[in-house]
Amino acid sequence: MPRLPLHRRLIEPAYLLQIGGLMVLWLAGEWLMRLTGLPFPGSIAGLALLLVLLATGWLPQERIAPGANWLLSRMLVLFVPAVLAILEYPQLVGVTGLKILCVIVIGSAIVMAVTARVVCLAIRVFVPDDAA
Repeated sequence: MPRLPLHRRLIEPAYLLQIGGLMVLWLAGEWLMRLTGLPFPGSIAGLALLLVLLATGWLPQERIAPGANWLLSRMLVLFVPAVLAILEYPQLVGVTGLKILCVIVIGSAIVMAVTARVVCLAIRVFVPDDAA
């Protein structure tokens, strides 16, 4: 099997364009949040812009899917610092870590349950019966 040149092995040029487009949406979200002064992260606004563009069909999924998949396939690299931090604190691997894990799991379950209950109550209060 012929060996590809280094620049072809690292990332396809089309992927760079697609990733650049995603970054432009992120920057547009940052700019929009700074301009309006809304208390949301610009990355969330950029994601909302991407959702609107995809939902309206102005940006076909095929135009960004390969670049987004390339980013997702390398997401594990983002978790390496967290793993190294755990290795720096070996007490997190023992009983203390198990206690922390239990608190995180139980706390997350409580947050999800309360959120679901609030959404159900909000639907009951704000959505008319004939619309549901």
